[in-house]
Amino acid sequence: MTLYSLRPHQGLAAPALIAAFDGWVDAGGVATTAASFIAQGGDVLAAFDTDALIDYRARRPTLDIEDGVLTEMTWSELNVRRVRAGNRDLLILTGPEPDYRWREFRAALVEISLQLGVVESVCLGAIPATVPHTRPTPVLVTGKDRRPMPTDPPLPAEHMRVPAAAINLIELHLAEHGIPSVGIWAQVPHYVAGLYQAGALALVQRVEAQLGVALSVEALVEAAREERERLDAIVAERPDAREYLAQLEQAEPPQPIPPGTDIAAEAERFLRDWSGERNPFEDPPSDPA
Repeated sequence: MTLYSLRPHQGLAAPALIAAFDGWVDAGGVATTAASFIAQGGDVLAAFDTDALIDYRARRPTLDIEDGVLTEMTWSELNVRRVRAGNRDLLILTGPEPDYRWREFRAALVEISLQLGVVESVCLGAIPATVPHTRPTPVLVTGKDRRPMPTDPPLPAEHMRVPAAAINLIELHLAEHGIPSVGIWAQVPHYVAGLYQAGALALVQRVEAQLGVALSVEALVEAAREERERLDAIVAERPDAREYLAQLEQAEPPQPIPPGTDIAAEAERFLRDWSGERNPFEDPPSDPA
């Protein structure tokens, strides 16, 4: 039984695969917000069988109830959407991170990429870090085919061992099959709850640079500006938060989250009272039961 269905399509121009999954390594919803923003208005080219990949007890469908009557159940989708950017096509894979059958999933991704003629791939992720929201979001880039920029923070030590994410399958496995692949990782202020639009903007802009395309980011720029104003207002009300923010602004480079730090714990407590809304760039689910 195949894990996906591939829909009819015309010839694609230098298609690039862009992927992001929610859950693990998607701090602040940054990666999936960026991917959904790029995919706006795109047509579905490939759809994965979420019944075979998702644990619905961990990621439950949503249920609508009207006047005490159950009316509709909506299921998560894991799709590849096609959008045009300049003279090339972007294929955006996003949705919930698969819970099951990772080896079959990566094999399916290779099949899809080869059938669609994918020439390169970009995987998006986001990790919490001791960075302030008052500074540009630091972005790390992994992979042999990365295009470093002077402003890039230094990569971690030569050898690391960390829990893997399904998004890593794409970067690693497509590269093994001769498709240039990189990972772009936003470092998100660890004290911010809800969506972090500034991080999503940083990822989209780095995707533009990596793929040599221009995207209309005005809506995301405005969302990040409004978010900055809200966070500044929250911090301004608390002297302890201002002190902690000043410490982060002076720290170079970003450090791991300090365990047991009273100021950090207090900052997290009050900032978690502020929460972002649903990703405004994500298409609403369209698979009601």
